Amino acid sequence: MGATFQSGAEPFDTMDEVGAAIQACWHPPSGTEGSEVTLSFSFNRDGALIGPPMPTAINVPGDEAARQAFVEAATKALEGCVPFSFSPALAAGIGGTVFTTEFASPAN
Repeated sequence: MGATFQSGAEPFDTMDEVGAAIQACWHPPSGTEGSEVTLSFSFNRDGALIGPPMPTAINVPGDEAARQAFVEAATKALEGCVPFSFSPALAAGIGGTVFTTEFASPAN
């Protein structure tokens, strides 16, 4: 899957732009209100992920199956959002840097 958020857009210049693009790809599954997971991941200079995202904090009410389903949904959202196009300046310093992003489902 390609990044539909950025289609036809200029390359990203800042990590704030990257974070906004990631959040635009996230649509919490129904019935997961109050859940959140933080994923840790890295990009290469071409805007693709280096390896799979890893959960670093999980707060999901319910059983293990509910937790796994929410983490999987967040992981698929991130993986489906990339690759990104980075400006030369951003690409030069991004390779291998570890980032974290929280995926949350707002409480009612």
